[in-house]
Amino acid sequence: MNIRTTAGSVSSQIRAIIDDLRHLEGPLLPILHAIQDAFGYIPEEAKPIIAGELNLSRAEVHGVISFYHDFRAQPTGRHVLKLCRAEACQSMGGEQLAATLLARLGVDWHGTTPDNALTVEPVYCLGLCAMAPACMLDGQPIARLDEDCLTDIAGEVRR
Repeated sequence: MNIRTTAGSVSSQIRAIIDDLRHLEGPLLPILHAIQDAFGYIPEEAKPIIAGELNLSRAEVHGVISFYHDFRAQPTGRHVLKLCRAEACQSMGGEQLAATLLARLGVDWHGTTPDNALTVEPVYCLGLCAMAPACMLDGQPIARLDEDCLTDIAGEVRR
């Protein structure tokens, strides 16, 4: 959904999300997912609000956000490319493919291209080990990657 709003309304939207989901058993993860769905990331200002509303410490909230690599602290590009970093993909050349792509795009892990088209993130196993190396583009798995395939993907999303 990715909403861009002013600070006051961000706070009220976060509180509204919490109010909608606080009745759930173990509401923290659903709340974090809903906030990320609404904003495209979890704004820093959400942590103390969540902590206060759920009677948790800020450290607990931050710990959960930083533990799960799918939660983001900054907005992403229009497309997200997750490259598998697990052993099977590394053994099939994934490490070199990743290094080549990152260098070509001029970004590091979790980085977004200057045109805001693509964010590249590491992921630790997509379950496509038999077809390594693999990636996921905007939630769609792609297997048996090679340099030409990654070049095509990066070029296509930047158009």
